Amino acid sequence: MKPCHSCQAVIDEYILDKQLENLRDLTVDDFNICADCATIVDDACVECGNAVYVPRGKAVTPDYCPACRSDLIARTGHDPGWNCDTISS
Repeated sequence: MKPCHSCQAVIDEYILDKQLENLRDLTVDDFNICADCATIVDDACVECGNAVYVPRGKAVTPDYCPACRSDLIARTGHDPGWNCDTISS
């Protein structure tokens, strides 16, 4: 069992797996945090409409879930970051 990199608590994989169900293709093995330090926001990804993970202490909700961000990097070779470019033309 690994400690949470945020608070150092032992990660309860069962609880975190249940909390991560809304994140496409991700499991507890993709995170190094406990369920108390993970915040999941449903229906927030601008690409797929699935949930996004918000690190504890962050005030801004990401626009991309980790899976869509990874897909965009693989497809375009460019990392869009966690948030869409808000500059309008």
